[in-house]
Amino acid sequence: MNWQADWGLRLRMFVTMFLLFALYIVFAGVLTAYIAGGANLLIFGMLFGGFSLVQYYFSDTLTLRSMGAKTVSADEYPQLHASIERLSQQADLPKPKVAVVDSKVPNAFATGRNQRNAAVCVTTGIMNTLEQDELDGVLAHELAHVKNRDMMVMTIASFLSTIAFMMVRWGAFFGGGHSRGGGREGGGGGIIVAILVSLVVWIISYLLIRALSRYREYSADRGAAAITGNPSALASALLKISGEMDKVPKDDMREEAEMNAFFIIPIKSGVIGRLFSTHPPTEKRVEQLRSLEREMQTF
Repeated sequence: MNWQADWGLRLRMFVTMFLLFALYIVFAGVLTAYIAGGANLLIFGMLFGGFSLVQYYFSDTLTLRSMGAKTVSADEYPQLHASIERLSQQADLPKPKVAVVDSKVPNAFATGRNQRNAAVCVTTGIMNTLEQDELDGVLAHELAHVKNRDMMVMTIASFLSTIAFMMVRWGAFFGGGHSRGGGREGGGGGIIVAILVSLVVWIISYLLIRALSRYREYSADRGAAAITGNPSALASALLKISGEMDKVPKDDMREEAEMNAFFIIPIKSGVIGRLFSTHPPTEKRVEQLRSLEREMQTF
């Protein structure tokens, strides 16, 4: 199977990104109209942006450390390294760093700011749970994220959401009001507007980013099918991982729920967690993969 573009999926991702940026443009207009202290806000935005860029630049190291992952050599995990090297060649990618988390939770994720500074991490639980072809499907899914630059896209989208929220929230603190018609308007109205706009911006951007994340999971599944030529293996892996996740104790890696966007299967946290999940339902992902399998059999 060739690496073919899913234009319907790309259109949905484009519309989602367009709506997200449109939201920030409206936000900037409200910020200018109602909150004074524009220079202070600009300084704050630059400082926060600089910190975020440093965090983004070292995203692979920071993410691996936060998850307790250890970069491993080919001597320690020869089969894992061999699989990632082979799949990277099939995906036309540089071989990423290979890391392992000592955890019973069966999961995997990719991180890194670009294709040459990426890392693919798996847990010991997933290596003990899956057959080799299923694990290859999962590794290919993570490599598809790297090839699609999904970490960069989601980091930028989340950064814009965070900086918008923080600038609105702190704008009321830095500015006390603004001049209008030669007079000085009190800051109380500006603070109220800041709180309301902060809430609206955060809710809408939160939902849009979650939708974008789900679309990109579908795209990575398609990419994995193209890399391995075996969609059914990934479908089988997703079903196995999903079933094992339901057995995971609540205190085992649940505290890492904020990392759900990176995992191949999210750590569930109740009805609300599933409602606002960063991933599509496993059943729908499996259905898409089986559809891809049927397409391949017709050629």
